Formats: sequence, structure tokens, C-alpha cells
Amino acid sequence: MRIIGGVHKRKRINPPANISVRPTTDIAKESLFNVFNNYFDFEDLSVLDLFAGTGSISYEFASRGAKEVYAIEIDDKCVQFIRNQAKTLPFPNLNVVRDDAHHFLTICTQKFDIIFADPPFDHKKINEIHKLVFEKDLLNDDGWLVMEHGPDVNLDQLDGFFDKRKYGKVNFSIFSKHN
Repeated sequence: MRIIGGVHKRKRINPPANISVRPTTDIAKESLFNVFNNYFDFEDLSVLDLFAGTGSISYEFASRGAKEVYAIEIDDKCVQFIRNQAKTLPFPNLNVVRDDAHHFLTICTQKFDIIFADPPFDHKKINEIHKLVFEKDLLNDDGWLVMEHGPDVNLDQLDGFFDKRKYGKVNFSIFSKHN
């Protein structure tokens, strides 16, 4: 795993073998961030990374100078790994919260420019993420909810859907308040 862009471009991140997560592939991540580059000024972004895993997406935003990045992860090993990386690199704009993503969304009151959710591909409550984000009005006016999922999941029918990107078996469904 590596950081694709920003001040830590090409920096390799090596999570320990005892972390059992599925990080977003470098190819899919690079393609997604090329899309973000066309729509957002990173220095102004407030980002929420749900199901942060190894922190790969959080590091990308932090490396590119996002104003603030919140990485939400329930697994203790992953949380500790992200916290260590945030200190080592260093990323003062990266905040790590140990919590269940669904629970965090129920108590969250802050709005974000980008909410990225990468639940396990077999996650049964993926629609609930969308529901909570929109019911709680957690996106800024021009903000996006980006949900990563496998090829067997179709989220096109959900409110605010406006784009889907496919990179191999990785799919990103993108939602906005104004669609």
C-alpha cells in the first residue's frame, strides 16, 4: 500500500499482517482521487472516513492537505496502526476515533465535504449508511457521500445518486444532496 499524492507521495505504508481488512487498491484509489481533483480544493476539505481499516483513504486526504480528516474504525489493531502512522508521518490534521461507523453517524453533528464509506463487501446494512448521512444532514451543500462496494451491490436507486465508478471488482457509488 502506498500514498498516491500530496506531500507524502510514493510513501509506502506497511500494515502488520495481523490486520484483517481489505484496503482499497492503489489503482482504484488513484482513479478516485483523480475524480476528486476535478471537483474539490483539498485544503478546504473536511473529510469523514468510515470503516477506515488501515487508514489508506485518510492518509491520501491528509497528505493532500485536507483541513481535517476523521478516521472512524472499530478494530483496536487498526485504530492503533492509524494513530501510529498519523504520528510518524506526521499528520496533525488526522483524527482517529475508535467507534462503530453506524454508531458514530447517529451521534455525529458535524458536516463534511466528503464522507467516504468502505464497509466490508458482505456488509448487510450498507443502505443504512446512506440513510443516516442524509437524515442527519451530515454533508455540506456541495458535499459528496462516496460508498465503496463490490460488484454485486447496486445503490443507484438511493436518493442523491449521481455517479458510479468501476475499477475491477471495486465500485464507488457517489451521492450528493442536490441530485
